[in-house]
Amino acid sequence: MNVLIVGDTVRTPELRHEVPLGIPDPFFYAEVADRRVVAISAMEATRIESLGTGLEVRPTEEFGADEIRRSGVDVHTARTEQAVRIAQGLGIGAATVPRDFPLGIGDALRGVGVELTVDQKLFDDRRRRKSEHELAGIQRAQKAAEAGVAVARDLLRRAERSNGGLEVDGETLTCALVKERIQTEFLTHGALAEEMIVSHGLQTAVGHDMGSGPIAADDVVLLDLFPIDLESACYADLTRTFVIGDAPDAIREWHHLCREALELAVAEIRPGVNGSAVHRLVSEFFAERGFPTLLTKPEGEVLRDGFYHGLGHGVGLEVHESPGIGMLGEELVPGDVITIEPGLYRHGFGGVRVEDLLLVTDDGCERLTDCPYELEVTA
Repeated sequence: MNVLIVGDTVRTPELRHEVPLGIPDPFFYAEVADRRVVAISAMEATRIESLGTGLEVRPTEEFGADEIRRSGVDVHTARTEQAVRIAQGLGIGAATVPRDFPLGIGDALRGVGVELTVDQKLFDDRRRRKSEHELAGIQRAQKAAEAGVAVARDLLRRAERSNGGLEVDGETLTCALVKERIQTEFLTHGALAEEMIVSHGLQTAVGHDMGSGPIAADDVVLLDLFPIDLESACYADLTRTFVIGDAPDAIREWHHLCREALELAVAEIRPGVNGSAVHRLVSEFFAERGFPTLLTKPEGEVLRDGFYHGLGHGVGLEVHESPGIGMLGEELVPGDVITIEPGLYRHGFGGVRVEDLLLVTDDGCERLTDCPYELEVTA
């Protein structure tokens, strides 16, 4: 079976898995017989060869790049023609491609008789068993996330009440300020976040509300940090919930139950277990305690309270990737890196979520998270 991927390694995780290097311009990757071939501009060829990963590097000049550039055609026609020549030059008559394969190139290849078959599961599955390089990147990103939580916790602890709000280091304590300090910490760890969740108060009831505005005294503050390691382009994921001052009874109870649910789930993680079974276990745990869940709600009902999301997901070159750990799950395999993130919420009141990162091993799992679960911080 031939494989064909076209894209860049910044936005195409299937390609970054095969070519572990940041390359911003599109190029061709093909598996033909026993060969793993990269067709790319000469400017990038040396970088790929230096990886020592056994890739066969073929400059595009071997596929008529000079002739195409000198023909006077427009850039879009040139790219299409180059794609056709590369496929024909590599002898590709049929290939399996990922779901996001470029449509224009796909049409051009099919136009000259190349048979393309989309099989996203094939590409998802080959990325699930993390390489040594990827796992090291995930672990670095997780250390950055843990450091970010520590920075936020310190800000919340040092904040002082002022005019009904909170100040720290002479500034009003806001979600934006906390994010800024976390981002600075990420950079010192060789990581970066395009976005992060630092929400407070009623915002915490909305799972992916990124958070905004001043943080008030006695607020609930939810941190969900998912930085990317700049060297490997791999993500981590970590969530903690804090209360400034004394936690309301409901929040304290929810936090305790989420901690219990987390441990219940972690005890089940091992190869061969289906993620949907673990999600069901936690859903039943919450339902038995009176909380709505996706599993128990009436079909068609929009759920905004209780446990209204999946239990977790894979993490790697995307922050959300296979395997799924929700109503639709997949069997776990050694090398999977997954999150477990139980949460409880009430619209118009607030929410709690805790999240750890796990590596599925040959006989169980290893926790990749080392971060306290404390709920209350003193302002």
